[in-house]
Amino acid sequence: MTHNPLRPWRNIERRKSRQIMVGNVPVGGDAPISVQTMTNTITTEIAATIAQVQAAADAGADIVRVSVPDQDSARALKEIVRESPVPIVADIHFHYKRGIEAAEAGAACLRINPGNIGSEDRVREVIKAARDNNCSMRIGVNAGSLEKHLLEKYGEPCPEAMVESGLDHIKILQDNDFHEFKISVKASDVFLSAAAYQALSEATDAPLHLGITEAGGLMSGTIKSAIGLGNLLWMGIGDTIRVSLSADPVEEVKVGYDILKSLGLRHRGVNIISCPSCARQGFDVIKTVEALEKRLEHIKTPMSLSIIGCVVNGPGEALMTDVGFTGGGAGAGMVYLAGKASHKLSNDQMIEHIVEQVEKKAAQLDALAAQDTKAAE
Repeated sequence: MTHNPLRPWRNIERRKSRQIMVGNVPVGGDAPISVQTMTNTITTEIAATIAQVQAAADAGADIVRVSVPDQDSARALKEIVRESPVPIVADIHFHYKRGIEAAEAGAACLRINPGNIGSEDRVREVIKAARDNNCSMRIGVNAGSLEKHLLEKYGEPCPEAMVESGLDHIKILQDNDFHEFKISVKASDVFLSAAAYQALSEATDAPLHLGITEAGGLMSGTIKSAIGLGNLLWMGIGDTIRVSLSADPVEEVKVGYDILKSLGLRHRGVNIISCPSCARQGFDVIKTVEALEKRLEHIKTPMSLSIIGCVVNGPGEALMTDVGFTGGGAGAGMVYLAGKASHKLSNDQMIEHIVEQVEKKAAQLDALAAQDTKAAE
């Protein structure tokens, strides 16, 4: 639960789920909502895949999924796992033997699709491999690949069909005394996904992996994901998320964090609060924000920065941020530190000075966090 006694309307009561481990990352329970992405390199191109995993991890990904479509990819997975700084999930479709090989190669989790993994006997073999190799599993139900009998029963993909598919496969795992699993019920339709997740959240205590699958390009996919995942997270539903975009995996991670930050569920890096700009702006807000986003990507410490073009809202926004700049007149503006007006600054010095102030504040916050950690020990 995120709890703010001063602003109770911001509080989100998270659904109570049991916790599993994906490698060294806890998922569910009271663990932070983890952010995932998936590589889009050819898995057998090991160096390229490892580089993409590293880039995603640098951007903040807690877990990265890698496709394992064939035996050569399963062999490559062993080296990828060895070099990865984060747990690797093996994406398995159609051939159950790939799941067995991936577990043996060191995958932290196996993602299987109930609609195409095969018979219960084959699923049981994958379960055994997962158990033997300390590997968790994700049941990944997709509207686009539901089992034939469910499509015949319901006539089309619908929330009821997706939830039934998920619960049927949960039963298989539990009947085989395997409980280290999470589950997803994804669709490209926001309404279908949200309804399926809401129903599933009431039917099981398993951790839920949220996603709007095949959401689209960077802009349209971000909007669909923000609406779908944002509403579910606001209701307290969701333990780990993956934003599916036709874009660089790093962008998926950034969007994932931005969704969580907007709801106060996860904090990482600089949260820039900026105005859309208008004729009152005392400097070029849009170009300034673009430059600062790039210059401050290296900051991992959670903190806030306000960049407001004029004094209408600037001072008020600055009261609630760690560092702020409000446009004024005559080519200068006011710098705010810890919510208070600090000093005037010319616009041509703004970007370098703000970067310096943010880095200084981040260092201070990191030092305080280190002291708290030491005191707790």
